Amino acid sequence: MDILKKISDYRTREDSLRWEGTFAEYLEIVKQNPEVAETAHSRVYNMIKRAGVEEREDGTSEYKFFSREMFGLDRAIERLVEEYFHSAAKRLDVRKRILLLMGPVSGGKSTIVTMLKKGLEQYTKTDEGAVYGIKGCPMHEEPLHLIPEDLRKDFEKEYGVRVEGNLCPSCQLMLEEEYNGRVEDVVIERIFFNEDKRVGVGTFSPSDPKSQDIADLTGSIDFSTIADYGSESDPRAYRFDGELNKANRGLMEFQEMLKCDEKFLWNLLSLTQEGNFKAGRFALISADELIVAHTNESEYRSFISDKKNEALQSRMIVMPVPYNLSVTEEEKIYEKLISESDIGHMHIAPHALKAAAIFSVLTRLKESKKQGMDLLKKLKLYDGKTVEGFKLADVDELYNEFHDEGMTGIDPRYVINRISSALINTDKDYINALDVLRSLKEGLDSHASITKEQQEKYLNFISIARKEYDDLAKKEVQKAFVYSYEESAKTLLDNYLDNVEAYCNWQKIRDPLTGEELDPDEKLMRSIEEQIGVSENAKKAFREEILIRISAYARKGKSFNYNTHDRLREAIQKKLFADLKDVVKITTSVKTPDENQLKKINEVINRLVEEHGYTASSANDLLKYVGSLLNR
Repeated sequence: MDILKKISDYRTREDSLRWEGTFAEYLEIVKQNPEVAETAHSRVYNMIKRAGVEEREDGTSEYKFFSREMFGLDRAIERLVEEYFHSAAKRLDVRKRILLLMGPVSGGKSTIVTMLKKGLEQYTKTDEGAVYGIKGCPMHEEPLHLIPEDLRKDFEKEYGVRVEGNLCPSCQLMLEEEYNGRVEDVVIERIFFNEDKRVGVGTFSPSDPKSQDIADLTGSIDFSTIADYGSESDPRAYRFDGELNKANRGLMEFQEMLKCDEKFLWNLLSLTQEGNFKAGRFALISADELIVAHTNESEYRSFISDKKNEALQSRMIVMPVPYNLSVTEEEKIYEKLISESDIGHMHIAPHALKAAAIFSVLTRLKESKKQGMDLLKKLKLYDGKTVEGFKLADVDELYNEFHDEGMTGIDPRYVINRISSALINTDKDYINALDVLRSLKEGLDSHASITKEQQEKYLNFISIARKEYDDLAKKEVQKAFVYSYEESAKTLLDNYLDNVEAYCNWQKIRDPLTGEELDPDEKLMRSIEEQIGVSENAKKAFREEILIRISAYARKGKSFNYNTHDRLREAIQKKLFADLKDVVKITTSVKTPDENQLKKINEVINRLVEEHGYTASSANDLLKYVGSLLNR
């Protein structure tokens, strides 16, 4: 009964949004809120902006509208929104172009279009996104088209709204016959975009050129009514039910546009440039809609190489949609896809998806010409990590080095297929990183598009991902062995910082027990700094940089802590782990542990379960694996 009540409440909410009135009453709405008469491009842009925009530290913008479904494509989406939607919303010439999303398979092109379509459906149910149309119009026409051409400049001066486009043939006839030309009496209604009901959202997909009819785009003659109305040019004898008709005021997705027969593309030339198209025996029909198409790079290259396509090519804005290049964001893609499946309940051990993501991103990167930069360093920088010898400012330079980076490589679909295979075929109640990497490796042989040369390259990337996982696994276990790890790290950090401050300021340090004044503990400082490769010559600069960072945080009222400085945190971790290595090695590798060792193992397993997201069995497996690594 609860669901029936929810359905009833939903129906009540939907009914409360409906509105109907005369054109005169609609003008009052326009006067109070001119945005109800905005163009389709402006409506899409405002929908995206109203969802929220967050400025990131790296200078990019995160558009909240896309962040629920899209991961790691912030730069591509920012370019799409600002260069296309923003410009088009301002009525610049960009709005007279077809938006063509170009990128590799499974890169997110169709997801972007689906989000725009679904978003518009929801947006038109809000006060900000309200849309009104002439009641009975098959194209849910903008009511302001009722204003005669000669009076539109006067209207723009009074209301601040520009009117573009003319009444469709159906509305022209309705105005004359039903309303005797009295535009003020024409009934207007609020409309809600809905792809299923074919209102404001359309999708055109090409099929066999021999059987597909242009009527799918522009509508068709209703031969059953010609005898009643006597002419094919009578609007009542025509079905205005093509995708271009029904997508008016909103968005039409043109699937596989570049595979389409030429006659279907000719209609787009007039629509994009002039805002109208030809249908039946009528004058040009006005349409205000955003045309979005998507394709892969090889199809696009083939399309532009044909000289016959030059006219249409000039009416396109091509937006590259590459693969994601961030490991963290790639993990989110896998998590999302797995959560949507029926095996989302299966346990996937920590770092399993990360290992797969490292492999995937490595296949998409290009070798930089920057000195000292290898693919792994590049991968870490793209993921926001600190890499010695490079700054996060270098990331922009790396992105600009190759404009086609991310357009090739392993697609997320392949990885999910292999993770699914590992989940289905396991005889355990979980899978770990080794299971995932093994499945990825086995799948390369059956991947049709991978050459022998690429296969060797990809096998090397799997080895790199395995080494990265080995480091993560060792750290995780060693961290679990440290009692009150955070306290130990904080104590060591405070001790280090006290000595660094004394060293940089040429001061002594006071022993907390004896009160004796001592020289800074050089041995302690070097034992930490050497963990991250800080040389004897570089130690002074490193210590001064730490003090500067502390001072900068203090000025901003922030506290400098264990997690503030990535490299120092790594050094502290490594120092603690180095001191514990022998304890971990002995405890994890012994075949018949004594009572104390068994107690320690159980404590570590509990900590891995409670604090790190393992199950008891996957934690136990991790301990055995790390034990074998430490004994190599």
